[in-house]
Amino acid sequence: MALQVSFGVSTWLWTSPFNRDTIGLFPKIKAMGFDAVEIPVEDPSLIHIPEVKNALQENGLKPIICGAFGPSRDLTHDDPKYHQICFDYLESCFKIAAELGADFVAGPMYSAVGKARLVSEEQKKTEWERAVNNLYKVCEMAAGWGQDIALESLNRFETDLINNTKELMQLIDDINHPRAKVLLDGFHLSIEERSMEEAVLLAGKKLIHVQVSENHRGIPGTGQTHWDSFKKGLETVGYRGCVSIESFTPNVQELAGAVCIWKPLAPSQDYFAEQGLAFLKDWARDRFFTH
Repeated sequence: MALQVSFGVSTWLWTSPFNRDTIGLFPKIKAMGFDAVEIPVEDPSLIHIPEVKNALQENGLKPIICGAFGPSRDLTHDDPKYHQICFDYLESCFKIAAELGADFVAGPMYSAVGKARLVSEEQKKTEWERAVNNLYKVCEMAAGWGQDIALESLNRFETDLINNTKELMQLIDDINHPRAKVLLDGFHLSIEERSMEEAVLLAGKKLIHVQVSENHRGIPGTGQTHWDSFKKGLETVGYRGCVSIESFTPNVQELAGAVCIWKPLAPSQDYFAEQGLAFLKDWARDRFFTH
């Protein structure tokens, strides 16, 4: 059975941060055959909403807004001032999403990315409760903008709080807000889950966005990802959203260092996007064979 999905790509595949110049990628992204573009909001002041909105409309691309959670954007920090920094940042993201016509803001917004430590059970409980309480406030904020939040689990090298879908669903249950939804990223699933299919089934109808690359962050279809298991899960839950390529360019030093990409993963970033999309379309349309 073919998946009824659309296809997107993150501008992080080519550049960082998103700014006026990044809009120049939109015609190429559309010409490659993508339906949507992920816009990572590293600095909200660099997102010129009217220009981005016009470029999206001109190129027939749907926007997907993704947050970037560095050390100062941490809802589990001991110092509440960092919670407020994150609230203010997310308010800007919801505004951008609403004005561009997106439906949600996505990302691992429960904690700063890279906060990976061995902490006591008491400290972990404290940080969990902060995440729950603060994300409830974020959901209320999102509701005011007509948005959902799509929370993402990360592998153990990037966070110590939420590493798999079971933990993610527990967090969402504890938040207990209808705006709290799920993003699953196949890269993180390939590291942390026993079964791609079971991870998707756990997310169920809460799943509103899917990101993919290979287990080595390279071109989809060139590694060890269990694509057949992943697809079976998506079919079973009736996923009808976007499947979006998220990887990163090694040509921006700060970005490459943050995600530990020390060398090119493809002959060019355009080749990465084109070949990745070709594989995903075959995978979704039952022209995919396991290897």
